[in-house]
Amino acid sequence: QKVGRVLFNGYPTGVEVCDSMVHGGPYPATSDARGTSVGTLAIDRFLRPVCYQNCPDALLPDALKNANPLQIARLVDGASSRDAL
Repeated sequence: QKVGRVLFNGYPTGVEVCDSMVHGGPYPATSDARGTSVGTLAIDRFLRPVCYQNCPDALLPDALKNANPLQIARLVDGASSRDAL
């Protein structure tokens, strides 16, 4: 129910989700608070902000498993496929 990351055998990005975090860049990106890829405004850019980084396949939800048991159409190397990876 929270925004977060599920991390297995890896390292977190080190980016904090907080109001003061702003993505840098050339002017005017640094002074335009309407859009940022980090910080609390970035939360609105995700459909469901949960990341399964390096998660074992057995622990993934069915929609994300390599075997594709739900037969969801996915883009693999730019081509639509319902096959297992």
